[in-house]
Amino acid sequence: MLNLFGFGRIGVVIGDLYFVDPDPIPGQETPEQGVRIEVRLLELGTAEGSIYASRPIEVGLPIWRVDLLEDVANIGSFDRVHHHPDISGWEPGEREFVAALSAAPFDWVSERLAAIPELAVRAGFDAEILDPRDVTELRATIPEIIAATEAMVARVRSGELARAPREGDLSSVREGWL
Repeated sequence: MLNLFGFGRIGVVIGDLYFVDPDPIPGQETPEQGVRIEVRLLELGTAEGSIYASRPIEVGLPIWRVDLLEDVANIGSFDRVHHHPDISGWEPGEREFVAALSAAPFDWVSERLAAIPELAVRAGFDAEILDPRDVTELRATIPEIIAATEAMVARVRSGELARAPREGDLSSVREGWL
C-alpha cells in the first residue's frame, strides 16, 4: 500500500515493507516488516491536451527516510526501527538507531517532519529547494500523516500488508512500494 501527502515541491510517502537484508548487521539476520516513511521531492509536469488534462506528478529523490520495522517473529516490538538521515541521490546512508525513536516512534517522526528544512540540508539539499508554504502545509498535516502511518502499521501487524514474497519468488529481497 502506498500513501502520498503532496505539498507543492515536497511530499511524504508512506508504504508497507517486507525486507530481507542481504548483508544484515549481527543480530538482525531475520526478515523484517513494517512501514517506511520518506520525504521526497515532487515534480509537477505540464498538462498536455485540453485545459482539463491531468498533470503528471513525479515522485523524485528522497530527502529523508525512517523505517518503522520489526522482526517478523517479534511483531509489536519496533525492535528494528531506525532512520537514514544521510541520503546521497537514491542511496540511503547507514541505518541510525535512536533510543527516542524506538521508545516513541510516532512522536519522534512528528518532530523530524516538523524539522524538514534541517533534514533537507543534512541530506545535501539547498534549503531554498523548500518553498516556505510547502513547509507550513506539511507541518499542519503532520497529525494526518501520523494517523495514516499508525493505521498502516496496524494493517502490517494484522498480516494484511507487508507480506513475505510468494514462496519460490527469489527475485527480490524486498516487497512493498518503497
